Amino acid sequence: MERALTVLHVSLYHPKQDPATFAKVPPQLQHGTSPLLVGQAPDAHLQLQLPCLSRRHLSLEPYREKGSALLTFCLKALSRRGCVWVNGLTLRFLEQLPLSPVNRVAFSGIQMVVRIEGGTSLEGFVCCFHLSPSPLIHRPQAEETDEWESTFQGQPPPGSGPRAPGHQGLLHGPSLPSPGGGAETQLQKEISDNVLC
Repeated sequence: MERALTVLHVSLYHPKQDPATFAKVPPQLQHGTSPLLVGQAPDAHLQLQLPCLSRRHLSLEPYREKGSALLTFCLKALSRRGCVWVNGLTLRFLEQLPLSPVNRVAFSGIQMVVRIEGGTSLEGFVCCFHLSPSPLIHRPQAEETDEWESTFQGQPPPGSGPRAPGHQGLLHGPSLPSPGGGAETQLQKEISDNVLC
C-alpha cells in the first residue's frame, strides 16, 4: 500500500515582478528526505535569481519527531550575508526554526508562504510552487506603525538581547498573531527593516 506524500504548498512573491527571478522555479518538485536548498547555486533545488541572494540562502529540512508518524520541517538560515524572517523571528547564519502548518517567510525581498499538508510517507515530500502577483505579507498602515513605535520606543527589538546559556541556534517563538494585532505590526516592520535588500 502506497503512503501519501507530505505536500508543501509554497507561494512566492517579489515586489519587482521580474520574470527572471522565478524563471527556474518548477510548478512541482518531488524531493527525498534530504534538506531542500533555496538559493542561486546551480545545485539548489529551488533556484531564485536575485543579486542579494546567497548561493545557498536557506534550507527546508524534513525530520521525524519521536513518536510521530509524520514528517515535520524546520527552516535553517544558511547565509552569512543576510537574515531570514520566519513567523516573526529573525534567523541568522545556521539558526533554525521548526515550522508550523502555515508559515510566513521573508528574505532578500522575497515573500514566501509555506503551507504544510501532512502525509503518511516518510520517504520524501512534494513541493507545489505558486507565483503570486500580489504581496503575501502585508505592510502595516501608518497609524498602526506609529502606535507600535510610540508603545515600544526605546526598547531593543525582540531577540536582540543576550541568548540563554546553552543556546544552539534553535529558536522557539510565538505562533502567528491574529491579523491587525500589535504583534502583527511589529512582525511586518521587521520584514521591511531587516530582510529587504
